[in-house]
Amino acid sequence: MTSPDPGTTRPFPPDPPPPARASDAEREAVVMVLHDAVARGLLTVAEGEERVAAAYATRFRDDLARFTADLPPGPPRPPAAPGWRALLLLTWLQLRSELMRPAVRRLAHAPRRLVVGVVALLVVLSLAGMAVADAVDHQPMEHHHGFELDDD
Repeated sequence: MTSPDPGTTRPFPPDPPPPARASDAEREAVVMVLHDAVARGLLTVAEGEERVAAAYATRFRDDLARFTADLPPGPPRPPAAPGWRALLLLTWLQLRSELMRPAVRRLAHAPRRLVVGVVALLVVLSLAGMAVADAVDHQPMEHHHGFELDDD
């Protein structure tokens, strides 16, 4: 590359980058600010419509700022509600703190009789459930549907 001045070794200054094109999302963000300004009484409806139409027609990102440059910032948005991840974490922390209470810890170190009693109760309930399920399985079909089956 040759320099503009033969006595120097500096190259030509680089061309400025082309202006960035505005996206639909950027135009919509400006339009939302303009709608808010009309709602707050900062712009008349006619001024708002004129600026909105011009914002939608704007091609370059740098040109969008002029539509809202004279407007004060809007009120701060209220804080967003926490997501499910935060709620699950808080639930886990609450459960863990409840399980670490001294009364619960004493129950965890209960005598063997209590543990054996709980296991025995679970076994009895399981056997009763299996017996009920077995009795239901062996009933004839006509009792389930309310009609008799033909043997033909």
